[in-house]
Amino acid sequence: MRLRSLLPVLLAGLAASAGAASAQDLTGTLKKIKETGQITLGYRDSSVPFSYLDNNQKPVGFAMDICYKIVDAVKADLKLDKLEVKLNPVTSATRIPLIANGTVDLECGSTTNNADRQKQVAFTNTHFLTANRFVAKKSSGLTKFEDLKGKTVVSTSGTTNIKMINEYNADKKLGITILPAKDHAEAFLMVETGRAAAFVMDDVLLASLAASSKEPGAYMISTDALSKPEPYGIMLRKDDAPFKKVVDAATAAFYKSPESKVAYDKWFMKPIPPRDINLNLPMSDALKNAFAKPSDSPDPAAY
Repeated sequence: MRLRSLLPVLLAGLAASAGAASAQDLTGTLKKIKETGQITLGYRDSSVPFSYLDNNQKPVGFAMDICYKIVDAVKADLKLDKLEVKLNPVTSATRIPLIANGTVDLECGSTTNNADRQKQVAFTNTHFLTANRFVAKKSSGLTKFEDLKGKTVVSTSGTTNIKMINEYNADKKLGITILPAKDHAEAFLMVETGRAAAFVMDDVLLASLAASSKEPGAYMISTDALSKPEPYGIMLRKDDAPFKKVVDAATAAFYKSPESKVAYDKWFMKPIPPRDINLNLPMSDALKNAFAKPSDSPDPAAY
């Protein structure tokens, strides 16, 4: 009778020990989140419609919605009753260092996944495909990259885009003056005010900036591109397999579900805050395939 009465106590003790052991077994980002009860999301202030500030200065967008799905998955995986979400602004120049040094756990924006960046950080499954083009005023008559010869153009500091236009300029010997801007909003403003003839950036971001401008009809996007469609991915720390496993599973499940189409249409096919612009950008066949077969590959040929 004594052993029988002690059995529930012994089982409870074993369960508690097992729980403690599993918590101790956690490493990297999952351990940090478990111990602090917090996860930090990095957001952009003008990467419409992926990650930007609305009328209330709240970060919103397609990539933010994806990140909140990941937060739900992390909370469930760690069996947490509550998980506090902290929001930390990042720029093109600071996003990789802030992921690498542990300040930010997930970067929710419009970051191109490529082989160079994968040497410093990791990416989860692709959430968009874009190409490197430029926006200019229609009145300028600029339609192709070769038209930029001898012109002053701008691109955002710390991006693959500014690297590509510098390489293109050097290779073709076009004598383009290339100015770096701190963010996309500043770069577009330089075209708007005539300080630059064109802004070189991902086509979807250019479309959103033009649509949000005072005169949407005054701008055009180049007919040619400097790149094949390139993948965007949510960024996380490198060499953190347990965390990446949770993040990859969460994004794969979301992209394969009908929810992803609803979320895409919300941000790309309907009026969005703060000015109710509509990008009218249907999901491409390439992105449909990427969602059907989620991949974190940086190779454009994989899509």
